[in-house]
Amino acid sequence: MLGAVRRQLGSGPMLGQVLRRLRPATAAAAEAARGYSASAKEMTVREALNSALDEEMSADPSVFLMGEEVGEYQGAYKISKGLLDKYGPDRVLDTPITEAGFTGIAVGAAYQGLRPVVEFMTFNFSMQAIDHIINSAAKSNYMSAGQISVPIVFRGPNGAAAGVGAQHSQCYAAWYAHVPGLKVLAPYSAEDARGLLKAAIRDPDPVVFLENELLYGESFPISAEVLDSSFSLPIGKAKVEREGKDVTITAYSKMVGYALKAAEILSKEGISAEVINLRSIRPLDRAAINASVRKTNRLVTVEESFPQHGIGAEICMSVVEESFEYLDAPVERIAGADVPMPYAANLERKAVPQIDDIVRAAKRACYRAVPMAATA
Repeated sequence: MLGAVRRQLGSGPMLGQVLRRLRPATAAAAEAARGYSASAKEMTVREALNSALDEEMSADPSVFLMGEEVGEYQGAYKISKGLLDKYGPDRVLDTPITEAGFTGIAVGAAYQGLRPVVEFMTFNFSMQAIDHIINSAAKSNYMSAGQISVPIVFRGPNGAAAGVGAQHSQCYAAWYAHVPGLKVLAPYSAEDARGLLKAAIRDPDPVVFLENELLYGESFPISAEVLDSSFSLPIGKAKVEREGKDVTITAYSKMVGYALKAAEILSKEGISAEVINLRSIRPLDRAAINASVRKTNRLVTVEESFPQHGIGAEICMSVVEESFEYLDAPVERIAGADVPMPYAANLERKAVPQIDDIVRAAKRACYRAVPMAATA
């Protein structure tokens, strides 16, 4: 039924309204369990990003947006809807399909005191511009002894979408988090998207802002505080989305939603899971992660990206270094398969983590898993 609705309505705001009407009562109950008010205003991630861009452009004339189809087409995912009409072509710039070219121009503009926001139609295309992101933007402040500030945001959808193959489904969180001089953010909810994008635009350093295409149309409850134009979230601070005492689950972006659903399933089996929304990949909130592990004594890390040298690996090492004596079980790491993303839907699903994978890992960590011999 939902598939038919999506085909009829596409991915715009109307789809979100219809899906909210179709949402079962269990979803409302889940929101109540996470501390959301049933009467709170709801906002899609798309609307949150759009409003953050709008308000920051209104507040600071040095902020401008550039990228492919951000103007006349109002963004490939309609994140920049209405901005061209409001701010004109001097501040909302449609570019040719030349990521290396327009990213280099944007970095040069940041050198001169402007605050560019560069949209990549997908972060997979940022590979065309990676020299400017790393060598021109990330290293300039260090190599100039602080004389060159580079206040720039590189943003766009990151990670697996749906049925777009290996060249459009890669997660770049670990890639960019590896680089000194960059800050790397990965929002999950509308609050994350709005608060973190505002913080990124105001920040004096280059920020890589990794959104998720499949979250753009998803609605989240949002408070009056978050809607205030002065609102922003601190970079480098994680959020405990759900408190628990038996096992810590860390996740970012779309996987936070999966972790919360897994926590709901685990709660019915007597396992209390604490879910940490990382929000910031670099800097990483090691203090929050270790504080949680010292309480629960167990850890499951979840990410869509490749396992080797990933975010989960970094989190595991941080816990081993700082909280090893608190662990009561081996750390469990859930990640994407170590293969290029398949195109076929059935194989694609096997290549990215699923809710059941998180549930099984948490059970193993809590010694609640059924031994393999018993299932033979």
